[in-house]
Amino acid sequence: MLKRRIVIKGEKVQDVGYRLFLLEAAESLGLKGFQARNVDDYVEFLVEGEEEPVTRFVDFAKKNYPEPAMVNEVFEEPYEGSVMSLEGFYRSFSLSQLVKIVSIGGSILGKQDETLEKKGSMLEKQDTALEKQDVLIDEVRSLRNDLKAYMDERFSKDRAGNN
Repeated sequence: MLKRRIVIKGEKVQDVGYRLFLLEAAESLGLKGFQARNVDDYVEFLVEGEEEPVTRFVDFAKKNYPEPAMVNEVFEEPYEGSVMSLEGFYRSFSLSQLVKIVSIGGSILGKQDETLEKKGSMLEKQDTALEKQDVLIDEVRSLRNDLKAYMDERFSKDRAGNN
């Protein structure tokens, strides 16, 4: 079995889906072991498998990047330590992603509650404005009726005075 350590450095190599991107490649090539982690300003991958698939994986990792990644350097070197099984890494990675999703989901729900509270407050203000609008409309109607009565009385007097 051949083992390799691959380090990918660049302006943007984390939070771009790199681990998932290369996990898919490792699985399709039939690698036995795979590990990945974010370290400071780079991403590190450990792989294990038969020589030909490992060599193909290293070549793939050097030439292919997830779309949002900005890579400056990719290097590989022999590795002597243990490498987690591909299935083990997949389970571990899936679990860590689910934890992130739950955390983000909780945050979204909190923000949604805040938004609903603000909307409730705005609806109360809108109800108050509509009540004031109804009062204003009643006042305008009353003024129109008063004005109409006044004008009718004036026209009556003017007609009576002209006869």
